Amino acid sequence: MNDFAELRWDGRTVSLPLIEGSAHEKAIDISRLRDQTGLITLDSGYSNTGSCESAITFIDGEKGILRYRGIPIEELAEQSSFVETAYLIIYGKLPTRGEFQHFGDLLTAHELIHEDMKFHFEGFPPNAHPMAMLSSMINSAGCYYPELLAPQESQDFVNETAFILSQVRTIAAFAYRKSRGLPIIYPKPEYSYSANFLHMMFSRPNADIALKPEVVRALDLILLLHADHEQNCSTSTVRMVASSKANLFASVASGVCALWGPLHGGANQAVIEMLEQIHRDGDDGSRFVAAAKDKKSGRRLMGFGHRVYKNYDPRAKIIKRQCDELLAVLNISDPLLDIALRLEQAALNDPYFIERKLYPNVDFYSGIIMRAIGLPLEMFTVIFAIGRMPGWIANYLEVSQKEGGRICRPRQIYVGEPLAPYIPLEQRG
Repeated sequence: MNDFAELRWDGRTVSLPLIEGSAHEKAIDISRLRDQTGLITLDSGYSNTGSCESAITFIDGEKGILRYRGIPIEELAEQSSFVETAYLIIYGKLPTRGEFQHFGDLLTAHELIHEDMKFHFEGFPPNAHPMAMLSSMINSAGCYYPELLAPQESQDFVNETAFILSQVRTIAAFAYRKSRGLPIIYPKPEYSYSANFLHMMFSRPNADIALKPEVVRALDLILLLHADHEQNCSTSTVRMVASSKANLFASVASGVCALWGPLHGGANQAVIEMLEQIHRDGDDGSRFVAAAKDKKSGRRLMGFGHRVYKNYDPRAKIIKRQCDELLAVLNISDPLLDIALRLEQAALNDPYFIERKLYPNVDFYSGIIMRAIGLPLEMFTVIFAIGRMPGWIANYLEVSQKEGGRICRPRQIYVGEPLAPYIPLEQRG
């Protein structure tokens, strides 16, 4: 096989190198295309553009494969935890017993925010969205802990990584309590990562919430399944900001902002909003399914199908089992969950959805789980941000540690006026 592709243009032939990834993905290296030809490529949305080489996450959307550092997501979901998986994603290997203990100790050591940061929460209006508070508070944390803004090769960077991963859940919980006018609940060192978040969310100053193991496990699984997902919108944003040599706080805060968009992290929230609308319409889901099959209706099933996975979302298979177990344990009576189960059965059995591979995705089941365990709608995307933090940190490290890294600077095709004269103000009418 040739190790190059040929581009013929304007009577010339240019050879472009072919490269192959470790999982046999093939690509044409066009990094010198403009120098050689004066041409650039146009790829709106970057759907066919590889922006980087990365050793973190592998996805095969056609086959429904997702692996973190080469390990199948199915094995991690079955045997690992969010914290262990975070270590794997950030540092490139599963931790030894000693490394895992040290990492956990660092997370505990950094779980309390600086007391003065509480005054920042008081500056937000009562109806401020938790995602706005989350991105702002992550950025401001760098002001309170300047010693953690160390070069990436410094030993202090390990502390910075653990600091952000630990504090993001504390900030998120405090943001929720602020938005509801509730007193702040401090974390407890004896609780696990996910249990601590639930404690800070739902306990009272005079009574700790009783933490059901099934609920803790369900939340931990949601975080694990969202820990990284290759070069999505928010991760690409983090890498672009990191390429300017911005610090880790600023870079991951930019990821929070990108994730906030309804076409990205807001998808699981859209699932619940769809279910609420169906319920308000007095429908059990049957009429909505029929309308969704009619292109003229404008109705669309949220949480079904995926841009990357042309097969079944591998995360959905895993989280569906957890969802079924959780609902059985909690024995919840919720009309929205009843509607969700009807939509699920329709998508899994109706030939219309099967032929188009519109299977329930991870957003569908995670939305159901988060509603079942009592997380409010405005916190859904926040949970996504907490889960995605390891991937953002790992991608930041890849960019920062690359020798001779260049700032990201995409090109464009200009389509405006080619040349326009300046018209004096008195002549403009």
